[in-house]
Amino acid sequence: MKKSLLTEDWTVVLLGFIIIGVALVGVKIPSPSFGWETTVDLSEKVLTAGNLMKLGQLFVFTYIIAILAASVLGKSVSGTAKGFPIVFVLTSLALVLAGNAFLKNWNLEAVIFSLTIGLVLSNFFTLPTWLTESLSTELFVKIGLILLGTSVIFGDILKAGSLGLIQALVVVISVWYFAFWISKKMGIDEEFAIMISSAVSICGVSAAIATSGAIKGDSKKLSYVISIVLITAIPMIIFLPFIAQALGLSQAVTGAWLGGTIDTTGAVIASGTMVGEEALKISTIVKFSQNVLLGFAAFAISIYWTVTNNQSSAVQEAKPTGSIIWERFPKFVLGFIAASLLFSFVISAETIDSVKGGFKALQGLWFALAFTSIGLETKFSDLFSKEGKKPLYAFLIAQLFNVFVTLAVAYVLFG
Repeated sequence: MKKSLLTEDWTVVLLGFIIIGVALVGVKIPSPSFGWETTVDLSEKVLTAGNLMKLGQLFVFTYIIAILAASVLGKSVSGTAKGFPIVFVLTSLALVLAGNAFLKNWNLEAVIFSLTIGLVLSNFFTLPTWLTESLSTELFVKIGLILLGTSVIFGDILKAGSLGLIQALVVVISVWYFAFWISKKMGIDEEFAIMISSAVSICGVSAAIATSGAIKGDSKKLSYVISIVLITAIPMIIFLPFIAQALGLSQAVTGAWLGGTIDTTGAVIASGTMVGEEALKISTIVKFSQNVLLGFAAFAISIYWTVTNNQSSAVQEAKPTGSIIWERFPKFVLGFIAASLLFSFVISAETIDSVKGGFKALQGLWFALAFTSIGLETKFSDLFSKEGKKPLYAFLIAQLFNVFVTLAVAYVLFG
């Protein structure tokens, strides 16, 4: 692997604004139609030459971005060149399925179908290594989030963000300590317990990775925690919106609940999309409020790990400095805010109207691509090994605690 020219987050910001810039100078982003009700509709509206041409143009556009990202990040360009078309075709199938009117009435979005397709393939078939190594889940999610920023008015961020930060502080602190306590009670070692606590309380995969880096954690334990996060997110994506509807929660409360409870940003987006536009915006902003705490959490954890009895040479190398906060800070959040500022105060309403359709279609595509990738790289068997039951149980108990605490806080703040 070649040396990376930029970190993934800065790469995402760069590519996101390249996409925005291309659209603003007049290059029209195609928006294929996926809506259909009958097989006749399918052939006459979706599978027409003109619509397939738009889908092909969208493929070329995203293909170039994916290859450019691989080159900047020092990943295998040839692997991406071979793997991305497969992910795109599977995702296109998911988009067509999600376009069915009957399935839309059940709030089944494309991300659910793309995730399911990926899971079926990864768990029932042996996928080639070059395909799984070419997947870029986090990259796809974050590019979609930069584009989402173009549709979020900055005043909404300030309003919901302040409440989201209050919620994040209450939830992160209470859930982290509960998860750590229950993990220790179940006899899980401290390193594993810290990773689980950070993942369930802050922002899932990103928090687990940042925490592992702060304490020089075992990569196998990190991989296990990530697997738990991704797999437990699946039922939460699907069922929490239905539970919120049954409870009669408003979109604002539902969004705050989803953003504070579901552990990965992409999964929050998927679930928020199922509820509605306001829920999507609030859930994203609340999740970002938690993401902002990631750098501070990594800094605090690294201090704790260094000053306790964990004095191995590897841990000593992780002694914290002020720069850790900036190093662990999720830079793509800055890209999201910059896009929101640009479209809130700089870009004219006429220009926004001309590009928002293409941005929305492209944003949805990047999210769907991400969830196809998540499915392709996730195996249910990872959770059922004998040595893995205790961490799984600890995570699930902590997540259940998280669900109730976050619902209560969201209702008080956003109700």
